[in-house]
Amino acid sequence: MTLPPIHEWWPHLSVEARHEVIDDGSPHLGEKVREEIRQITGAVVGVQESLSAEDVEYARTQIEQVD
Repeated sequence: MTLPPIHEWWPHLSVEARHEVIDDGSPHLGEKVREEIRQITGAVVGVQESLSAEDVEYARTQIEQVD
């Protein structure tokens, strides 16, 4: 399944999941993050789903505002 747009789920992720996305260094999302996205959006996020460079930049700018 296609990853829902980041602005739909990022604001609702737990702080731990946000840091997992930023600190992991992998474009692929971990199991915890995928499960949170599923709970937030109802979308089933596959293991191979990854963030685009634009998504990573969005996440970095948003996490700086929160932390």
